[in-house]
Amino acid sequence: MGSYTEIVWLGINVFLFVEFYLKFLVDRWFYTRVLLGHALPWARAPAACLNFNCMLILLPVCRNLLSFLRGSIQCCSRTAARQLDRNITFHKLVAYMIAFHTAVHIIAHLFNFEYFMDAQLNRNSSLLTFVLSEIGSGDNASFLNPIRSNETNPTFVMFTTVAGLTGVAITLALILIITSSVEVIRRSYFEVFWYTHHLFVLFFVGLVFHGFGRIVRGQTENSTATNNPLVCANRFEEWGRDGSGCEVPVFAGNQPGTWRWVLAPIILYVCERLVRFYRSHQKVVITKVVMHPSKTLELQMRRKGFHMEVGQYVFIQCPSVSRLEWHPFTLTSAPEEDYFSAHIRIVGDWTQALYEACGGDKNEPQEAWKLPKVAIDGPFGTASEDVFQYEVVMLVGAGIGVTPFASILKSVWYKRIQNNQEVFTKNIYFYWLCPETQAFEWFADLLHSLEGQMEERGVSDFLSYNMYLTRWKQEDAEHYWVQHQAENDPITGLKQKTHFGKPNWDNEFTSIASKHPRTKVGVFLCGPPQLGKSLEKQCLSYSEGEVKFIFNKENF
Repeated sequence: MGSYTEIVWLGINVFLFVEFYLKFLVDRWFYTRVLLGHALPWARAPAACLNFNCMLILLPVCRNLLSFLRGSIQCCSRTAARQLDRNITFHKLVAYMIAFHTAVHIIAHLFNFEYFMDAQLNRNSSLLTFVLSEIGSGDNASFLNPIRSNETNPTFVMFTTVAGLTGVAITLALILIITSSVEVIRRSYFEVFWYTHHLFVLFFVGLVFHGFGRIVRGQTENSTATNNPLVCANRFEEWGRDGSGCEVPVFAGNQPGTWRWVLAPIILYVCERLVRFYRSHQKVVITKVVMHPSKTLELQMRRKGFHMEVGQYVFIQCPSVSRLEWHPFTLTSAPEEDYFSAHIRIVGDWTQALYEACGGDKNEPQEAWKLPKVAIDGPFGTASEDVFQYEVVMLVGAGIGVTPFASILKSVWYKRIQNNQEVFTKNIYFYWLCPETQAFEWFADLLHSLEGQMEERGVSDFLSYNMYLTRWKQEDAEHYWVQHQAENDPITGLKQKTHFGKPNWDNEFTSIASKHPRTKVGVFLCGPPQLGKSLEKQCLSYSEGEVKFIFNKENF
């Protein structure tokens, strides 16, 4: 969901707000505004925006739907396909918008209930507000003021009406969902996040039934013909008398319509969950476990009917570690291999538990039957799928963020070196930024193999790779002095020397732009948001003339 999508989405929100605000200023709602003033449109306009955003909130997390759409539209427009790559960001934006409109809606209705109560308490028959409050005497009568007695209070009404009860349930569910979604809780207490996030079921049930109380009422169309408020409002003492021309007004609430907005997304989401449930119960066999020195666990797996593309990712669950937790990992294998693999860096409780379950803390090899069972959901598409659509590509990985590019470079090896297959991509510029030397260990073997075989085939200019050590230690500084004298880099073992510090992106973009005029360069990043913002700015500033840098970022 790219910036264009977000601009359109914001535009629709503004349009709906203004449209429904003005809608409640027409004559049908004249008598309702006599009681409530402008708190009425301030309550109803955000309600319309809530319907729209609640229609959208589930769609960005329907990953199978997004993968299908991405594959379908990719052949027509890569720009349109890239709009789907920011789905989680868009999901969060929609959630914030729902929270904002909910707050406005609640505040406006708090004023509304006070106004309803004031009109009922001020029992002066010479006031139009009191006369309007007295219309209707039975539960099914045509009333305007839902507070039917002066011996009650707004709080009692709030907890004894359909609208009040559902409104409280919706609000509590939303507060819990949003507060438990902050990164600290999500990373440290995932199960709290998981359970509270599933309160969305209660949220949607409450949302659908919220309007069934029909508390906010307007004059019916037939009634406006017999009681024109512009004529009869000042003659309320004569209402219902023969010859007055002003009958007692009749009021009714709008038909509940929220279900029309959310029914289709709910059906799509239920189908999504059924597909996930089916796939997660297919048998997965761990064929090999590799413990890399950099505390990175490599799992090589097989599953019947599994098919992947470069740069895709899967969700992995290990029931012996947690039955609730599913974590996304980029696939590091190539589509040409007869297995699929993921490299998992040990950085938290879940990854540590998986590491131990796979025997990472033991010296002797783990027997196959002792390996834990895992479930796989996916694969799902990402921006990296488009890598072979560009003639020139920049791949930028930070730390373990190099994983999608492992898949890409392996696929390059199979296509160009092993199978002599022509690919559209003519040049790959690979940048890997690591904070410490240990992070280079597991990936350097693949680069070493690529380096040697591309030299043998005379295609060494196809792949240009640049390794950056971003944090210096004393021993690293000593390497810097000796690496110029050694044939291979002492850190990685590669002929290409490791750089110390961070890349000078201005120099890199200038160099690539000068080497490849009249070219669209695909820039792919898997790394932290700060680096993403920096590279996106570089892409925009250097996309001048005939050279275009197209920015793509991995998002899970």
